Amino acid sequence: MLLPIFLGLFLAVTPAGDRTPDQVRVRLVTDEADAVLVILGDREAGTPVNDADWQRLFNSDGYRRLKRREESMDRAFTEDDFKKFVLSDDLLQKAPKLRQALKTWARASMDRPARLALAYLPKEAHIHATVYIEIKPLTNSFVFEVGTDPAIILYLDPEVPREKFENTVAHELHHIGFGTCCPSKSDEDLQAKQSDRVQTVANWASAFGEGFAMLAAAGGKDVHPHAVSPIADRQRWDHDIAGFNKNQQDLDQFFRKILSGELNKDQASEQAYTYFGIQGPWYTVGWKIAVTIEEVYGRERLIETMCNPAALFAKYNDAARELAKKGGPALPLWSPEIIQAMAPMQHSASSVSSR
Repeated sequence: MLLPIFLGLFLAVTPAGDRTPDQVRVRLVTDEADAVLVILGDREAGTPVNDADWQRLFNSDGYRRLKRREESMDRAFTEDDFKKFVLSDDLLQKAPKLRQALKTWARASMDRPARLALAYLPKEAHIHATVYIEIKPLTNSFVFEVGTDPAIILYLDPEVPREKFENTVAHELHHIGFGTCCPSKSDEDLQAKQSDRVQTVANWASAFGEGFAMLAAAGGKDVHPHAVSPIADRQRWDHDIAGFNKNQQDLDQFFRKILSGELNKDQASEQAYTYFGIQGPWYTVGWKIAVTIEEVYGRERLIETMCNPAALFAKYNDAARELAKKGGPALPLWSPEIIQAMAPMQHSASSVSSR
């Protein structure tokens, strides 16, 4: 029988600088994947899978969190179905690679991803999260219960190296930390006083957070967001960044249509989701906006602006103009209608406070 590689591995992250120990707590848990590999080990050895092995799997923290998440999405998720997946010939063939991948990923440091995320977060941010490595039917990865008990559930992919795994964790940790302090309570209150159309624009502008997380996970504006990714991912990103001008203008038109009433709230949501894609405009345009602001005004000012979506448009326009004056490229700007609509919410952009 294959002995478990790691059981509920716990890694506490010690924060840097003036962060307090309580601000950053990240656990890496592999108990679900461990349990699946024990069963696969039995199968490889021709040993019948006993009830204790199944109970270990179904009682694992990782399995329970996965089940809760799938049921919250109204997806069928039963022990019988999961047994069929674990007993499939396809999964058995993958066992050696899965075993090696888990060993590799479990050696990853949670300290580095946390530090990368913190470097692009306000001092008030805190990161409390559990990272689960899972062997599961669907190959997706996601965050769950961010507002209560943040979990990052990652599909164990043997083709993904440890460096890319750490990059993904950093990306998700940035989202979790960002949500603990951005927007500030004063900005939230101010936004609530605006018209429904303006609020809708501000809400969707927060989707640029995908680009901010790409910047943080990479380690800075001078590091390629896909430096540790497969070449195909890097090429896709480079292609999409080359189309920044068009994508930015498409989003500009999207926001203007919301403000004019041409798109109602439901229609805006439907269109907004098309900008996610694999790593669509919310990622690439958001990243370019952040890099442009940091290039001109520095990281601290970028972090302040990131927390106030309303101020993001004007600050980017200012930075783009400054770069052009210095001989840089003529980047597209956000339309005056958007700047004017967001203006009432911009005054508190430099004040970031705990939520």
